[in-house]
Amino acid sequence: MTNYRWVICGMLFFATAVNYLDRQVLSLTWKDFIAPEFHWTDTHYGQITAIFSLVYAIANVFAGRFVDWMGTKRGYLWAIALWSVGACLHALCGWATEHTVGLSDAAAMVGAGGAMASTIAIVSVYYFIAARVVLGIGEAGNFPAAVKATTEYFPKKDRAFATSIFNAGTTVGALIAPLCIPTLARYFQRLGVGNGWEMAFLLIGALGFVWMAVWVFAYKKPDENPHVNAAELAYIRQDDGQDATGSPTPATEERKLTFLQCIRLRQTWAFTLGKFLSDGVWWFLLFWTPAYISDVYGYTSDTPTAQLLLFVLYAITLLSILGGKLPTFIINRTGGNPYESRMKAMLVFAVIPLIALVAQPLGNYSYWWPILIIGLVAAAHQSWSANMYSLAGDIFPRNTVATITGMTGMAGGLSSFIINLVSGRLFDYAEATQMAFLGFEGKEAGYFIVFCYCAVAYLLGWTVMKVLVPRYKPVKA
Repeated sequence: MTNYRWVICGMLFFATAVNYLDRQVLSLTWKDFIAPEFHWTDTHYGQITAIFSLVYAIANVFAGRFVDWMGTKRGYLWAIALWSVGACLHALCGWATEHTVGLSDAAAMVGAGGAMASTIAIVSVYYFIAARVVLGIGEAGNFPAAVKATTEYFPKKDRAFATSIFNAGTTVGALIAPLCIPTLARYFQRLGVGNGWEMAFLLIGALGFVWMAVWVFAYKKPDENPHVNAAELAYIRQDDGQDATGSPTPATEERKLTFLQCIRLRQTWAFTLGKFLSDGVWWFLLFWTPAYISDVYGYTSDTPTAQLLLFVLYAITLLSILGGKLPTFIINRTGGNPYESRMKAMLVFAVIPLIALVAQPLGNYSYWWPILIIGLVAAAHQSWSANMYSLAGDIFPRNTVATITGMTGMAGGLSSFIINLVSGRLFDYAEATQMAFLGFEGKEAGYFIVFCYCAVAYLLGWTVMKVLVPRYKPVKA
């Protein structure tokens, strides 16, 4: 048997890694490179990330339908082309702001004060929002396309493991990002190429175009792919039934569910609400951890200490690959159906984040404690997320999977919109008023409040899903 399905899984992994590299450039440069130039506060950054999340959420609905309509290969190409353009557009925001406010260079904007500083902040925020809109629309296509490719190339029992592998691209992208992005920004800043951060956006954004050149030649459907032999195709299609000779038969063409049919189903609402309640945790950790290290412990993103902390955090997150294997282990051990086995595994992943309740208190002893705890919470999230994506393939017809993934992605994006918008305003308010919460003051109190929500979010999500879909009940087209 050939193993070309793992080549496809590798391509999905690299696309997802590029996706998160592009997403992380802003979070790793705004505090130390961009904010001084444009006079941003936490509220400004929170608005930008919140609107990105909202656009991403809305685009997910259409991205799923678009990928189902265009097909996996072409849909993925359109998505990554658009988000790569959006990533590169960020580099022009400084130039556009200078020309709009009538200043000559970055140094003049840094030195501005009073009304001019306020104008610079507002104008630059609008330009960055525009670039983030393009990025968000494109990035919305990544997971619907990747999950659809997984359902085309893997049988149900292997999908969570394959999904956990490509989903680990989010972790690897986030792992590489703190090592290279602040370093790139500082290097080009010292060379005098803009303010440094512009080239970080351009170089990281260009990686998507390299991936596209490989995808064009690498991807064909399994039954059309010369690299997939009959034995591998039979393995991939093992869920489709057998003919009289015992050989796997191809799936019959199923009628696609309409959008209205999908939203009437309890299964759709179960996955959508589960994603809404939990996904904001990951986005908060992704967008705010570099700022947390800077605000609470005083290490800027380009310092070796901050880079080491973030590297260790996301290295721990790679444990999520093992989480993708847990449902397969449960299936082989108990003989249960994929849905029930996956829900048992997800209950384990929902309990682990409770340790976030002690992240901030233990941070009083060493900054390593919150980093290690956040890493474990992030690993639990990625294991949870990989199984969430696979649930759609367990329950829904293959030609509706991208649509459902898009709808759940929309819910996750709305969750991110709320948590980022609230967090930015909460942190500015906590700092200005020296707010107190359970023994912490100022921004530390604000972070502790958000960590408390992160701790219980997954148990809430699991409970809602279990109430709405207590037993395995596949949807028929």
